[in-house]
Amino acid sequence: MAAVIEAKQRIDLVQLDGLALLKIVKHCHESLPQMVTGSLLGLAEGSTLEVTHAFPFPDSATVDAPTGTSENDDGQDFQLEMMRMLREVNVDNNCVGWYQSMYLGSYSTSSFLENQFSYQTELSSNAVVLLYDPLQTSHGSLVLKCFRLTESYLKSKIAVSGQIFEEVPIKLINKGLGRALVSELKSDTTFDCLDLSTNPYLEKHLEFLCSWVDDLSQEQHKFQYWARASKRRNNKDPPEAPKRLESLLITNQIRNYCDQMDKFAGSGFGKLFLANGLHQQDAS
Repeated sequence: MAAVIEAKQRIDLVQLDGLALLKIVKHCHESLPQMVTGSLLGLAEGSTLEVTHAFPFPDSATVDAPTGTSENDDGQDFQLEMMRMLREVNVDNNCVGWYQSMYLGSYSTSSFLENQFSYQTELSSNAVVLLYDPLQTSHGSLVLKCFRLTESYLKSKIAVSGQIFEEVPIKLINKGLGRALVSELKSDTTFDCLDLSTNPYLEKHLEFLCSWVDDLSQEQHKFQYWARASKRRNNKDPPEAPKRLESLLITNQIRNYCDQMDKFAGSGFGKLFLANGLHQQDAS
């Protein structure tokens, strides 16, 4: 099926409005521990995709495609009504992708891949997905990523490790009124982001990493069983081969966990060295 919106140029940057980001953050945090999704609205200008607005999908409807197909008709009616009302108040109502909350960087699943594939083939090849992690953000650093499927996968649908998803840079912008409001806000100083404890975070990541490694081992056992069965039958009427896509997605998620652990451990060591220097200064 051809895309509804033909892309004149492939984007290489996502420009995210501060108000849209706040809406995403608010929705994801208020819905914890449930993982939620929503729609991104904006416009593609040259090689930049401008995201100016976002609204959540209703909890009662799991929307799996940009056309609004869902488990019930409420999801489609909600999106159409929401976009109609936004158009009436002169707000950008062009769907340019979707967003989803994630738990400690876990996103690489077959359902996630199929959903993004439907957006890029049925809506626009420039459609993207924003992933926001509320739990990692609570540790002091904003965890927000933007992904899309690679051109090679869209054309051939042949999955190759490391060539399924590609990350798109994000640039946050704030309007003049928004900056003026932030400058007038007064908040109490907190030091939660200076917490030196890294054990709970790393332990949870290691736990998830072990779980995904076990899943990868099971997928490999399935392939080995298929290979032995095919050999016993001398390749005559062999059983159906297991899908290799699941193994590649699991490998991609394992790589993501390792990168996050490396990044968090680096910042943790930085905090420890900083605290050590302060203690030595106080002692002298």
